[in-house]
Amino acid sequence: MTTTYHESMFFGGFSIFFFLIWLASAGLGIYLFVLVVKLARRGIIALDLYNHAKNLEIRSRYESVHKDGEI
Repeated sequence: MTTTYHESMFFGGFSIFFFLIWLASAGLGIYLFVLVVKLARRGIIALDLYNHAKNLEIRSRYESVHKDGEI
């Protein structure tokens, strides 16, 4: 059985097509990873700001109760 020129072109084109799909998937995966890391960093900053605000609120409440020095 001999292979014709068209069959070899098809399989060669198929492997290039597969490589392009793989390359696009890898690029999208890296892009998605970068977006997730950015989102996680923003979430950490927001959580830090929330904790800082809550700590200030708790401190102001606690210090207002014991302003005259009594325990």
